Amino acid sequence: MIAMDSLAEDSSKPALEYVPVPAFEDNYIWIVSDSRDAVVIDPGDAAPVEAYLARRGWRLTAILLTHHHHDHVGGVKALLDSRTAEGGVPVYGPAGERIEHVTTRVTGGDTVSIARPALECSVIDVPGHTAGHIAYFQAADTRGTPHLFCGDTLFASGCGRLFEGTPKQMLASLDALAALPDATRVHCAHEYTLSNIRFARACEPDSAALARWHDEAQALRDAGKPTLPTTIAHEKAVNPFLRVDEPAIQATLSAQSGEAVSSRLDAFRVMRSWKDKFR
Repeated sequence: MIAMDSLAEDSSKPALEYVPVPAFEDNYIWIVSDSRDAVVIDPGDAAPVEAYLARRGWRLTAILLTHHHHDHVGGVKALLDSRTAEGGVPVYGPAGERIEHVTTRVTGGDTVSIARPALECSVIDVPGHTAGHIAYFQAADTRGTPHLFCGDTLFASGCGRLFEGTPKQMLASLDALAALPDATRVHCAHEYTLSNIRFARACEPDSAALARWHDEAQALRDAGKPTLPTTIAHEKAVNPFLRVDEPAIQATLSAQSGEAVSSRLDAFRVMRSWKDKFR
């Protein structure tokens, strides 16, 4: 996997584990736990979450939601219904979207603080995929490593479709995420990596970094392992949607679309439209 540096571990706090639980065809439901209590991010399906929590003996203490799509929120009710005797579980979600069962609505600049496991995240507004999409950023775990839970905004070597937002909004959202520390571990919500790499190589065919990443990602998938998390540094090297200012990519986009690409926004708009039709 991608090598990362981190600070000395804070032994005063339990180390956190970050687990991608597969769901549906290609979703990941992320669970963060201190080996006792657990936070679940975007549970589109309750069954795999319940099975994993039971296997590890973990107690669900909070749910974080990034946006309203069913494959990210569809399991919330079942998770809550099975825990009414325990006093309920808080559910954090975007203030700008209508999602049932949310108990605390948050927006960019807010902080989500959970006692058990000890998890504090700042909220980032990232509209584009949906109008009110948010992301959660943990500045440092017990080892000093930052973490990002970005839903369907940023993917390994790709980004989300624009269902409700504009290219300008999505580009600004991606710029905000790209400005996070390079060491940030990016916990994307889908295993789209290999198809995204194919498109990335069409945008930047001479990239040695992409060629290496393709081989590494293919080996991981062949072994039945996830390609995630990625990192911000890695994405800035291989994700064409974070590289729209590269002259070589802009030249490829101009040739592909038959129109002049003279700005980062032009490049993003043309790239996203091409990706929507790419096979």
